[in-house]
Amino acid sequence: MCRILAYTGHPILLEDLVCRPEHSLVHQALSASMGKTPTNGDGFGIGWYGERPEPGCYRETLPAWSDENLRSICAQVRSGLFFAHVRASTEAAVARVNCHPFVHGRWMFMHNGQIGGHKLIRRRVEGLIPDDLYARRVGSTDSEAFFLAALGQGLDADPVGAIARTIRLVLDIQQAAGIREAFRFAACLTDGERLWAFRWSSDPKPPSLYISERADGLIVVSEPIDDACDSWREVPKCGFVSVARGGKPTFGSLDRVICDCACP
Repeated sequence: MCRILAYTGHPILLEDLVCRPEHSLVHQALSASMGKTPTNGDGFGIGWYGERPEPGCYRETLPAWSDENLRSICAQVRSGLFFAHVRASTEAAVARVNCHPFVHGRWMFMHNGQIGGHKLIRRRVEGLIPDDLYARRVGSTDSEAFFLAALGQGLDADPVGAIARTIRLVLDIQQAAGIREAFRFAACLTDGERLWAFRWSSDPKPPSLYISERADGLIVVSEPIDDACDSWREVPKCGFVSVARGGKPTFGSLDRVICDCACP
């Protein structure tokens, strides 16, 4: 499993969260304590919003702990909304195009988890991607395919609904193929103004996901990056969080939205 971090709030240096804390994302790449695997060394990525509506992005296949460029960028870039991700590959090759976050226009997406049995249903999952977006499919991960499929489900107009509809469609594909492996989904999504974080699974074991509200902003992580125990709040199972820049988070049930998608 991968490890993710997202931040929205007052502009800060990326290193304040990505590199400096005692259990920072860079540290988690080498020694995660709550993931399926302790080492997440199959590449990393950071994405941030600056002077333009579209985010900047830096992705590399080196382990996060050994890339000097990552530390240099994080020490210089200040942003009020950014993503960071360290990868533990479950299927797709270690390649830059398979590293998160994924970007399309102003949208940015990263994921921890997997579509169970993806090798068997890859063609059908990719079939969910509209023709006009398929050229954007440059990697081979289930995460990128899911993101492009969600864009085709109306991400611009209804982000939570688009995510839920895409989950529902993937579940239908799994069921039709007789796949019993779980679909696990902890993910962050943003359009540069609002941040959404999702924690869901088709079995009772969704990936871990926490938030922390602080004076300067809100942090989303796979596992806490420091020992401020009273500040970390677990995102409810099969729930989601939505927050605008400078705003307070609101919570919802992703299961409820998915069920609504399945209703005629």
